[in-house]
Amino acid sequence: MVALTLAAAPRDDEQAIRQLVQNYLDARDNDDVQALGGLFVPDVDQLVSSGEWRTGRAAVVNGTLQTSKRTGGKRAIILAKVRFIATDTAVADGHYELTGLGGNTTRHMWTTFVLVRLPAGWRIAAIRNMLPAQAAPGR
Repeated sequence: MVALTLAAAPRDDEQAIRQLVQNYLDARDNDDVQALGGLFVPDVDQLVSSGEWRTGRAAVVNGTLQTSKRTGGKRAIILAKVRFIATDTAVADGHYELTGLGGNTTRHMWTTFVLVRLPAGWRIAAIRNMLPAQAAPGR
C-alpha cells in the first residue's frame, strides 16, 4: 500500500485561495461577467443547492448571475478549512450564508470549492453548494 501525503502549501497559497473566494463574491455582487469568468477554469462545474448542475464556464457564470438577480440578498462565505491535496490542487470548505431575503430570512448552507493552480494563478475548478441535512436518528 502506498501512503499518500497531502501537500504542505505555503501560507501565501492559502491566502490567495481565500482572496479568490472573496473575488468570486465581489464579482457576483457587482454583476461582473468578465471578472467572474476569469476566476474559473474552462471546464468548471457547479452543483447548486437546488440540484441544478452547471457545466462549463459560460453556464456557471450565467447561472450564477441569474441566481443572484433572482434571489437578491447578500452572500457571504466564511472558509473554515483549506486543504491542499497536491501542490497545485486544493479543497476549500466553508459556511455560505445568504441574508436579506424576504421576511428577514437567512439561508445557511455549506460550500466546497475545488481549486487548481495554473500559470496565471489559482482558479476555481468546481463548486458544490449544500443545504445542511438533519442528523440521522441515533446520531
